[in-house]
Amino acid sequence: MKIEKCIKESFVVIGKEGSTLDGEKFILKLWNDFSDHFQEIEHLAKKDEDGNLLGFWGVMNDFSYSFKPWEKNYTQGLYLAGVECNDDAQPPAGWTKWVIPGYKFLRILTDKEDALLKVLDYLTFSNIDLAGGIHDFTCPKTGKDYMFIPVAVIGK
Repeated sequence: MKIEKCIKESFVVIGKEGSTLDGEKFILKLWNDFSDHFQEIEHLAKKDEDGNLLGFWGVMNDFSYSFKPWEKNYTQGLYLAGVECNDDAQPPAGWTKWVIPGYKFLRILTDKEDALLKVLDYLTFSNIDLAGGIHDFTCPKTGKDYMFIPVAVIGK
């Protein structure tokens, strides 16, 4: 497991929101809904200098919307399946906007099925506390999936 350190300032994600209370496979259902209706928000998505989308995010949040880790041993919380957007973007009806705080992150390539369990084991072994909810990221340029593990809030 390759771990990289990075800093990401606060950013905006617009997408489809759901909760672990919605039942099994709710994340898959959110991503399907997002994909089926992406054209509704595509114009709001941030792009690089070549016109490529910056990234797709699966953002985890606690039920108080404080961006704390999921509750009850990381099994209960909120999830937003979305795309990084411009800060001033306003979501149309049926879409949700979250402003993600800036963090110092550990970035981990998630090319294995049990990546989350390995990450949680690594954090426990290394005595590292989560500073917020874990985020999934897909890079449109490479198609690779990453986990962003927040270990410190920027400015604290």
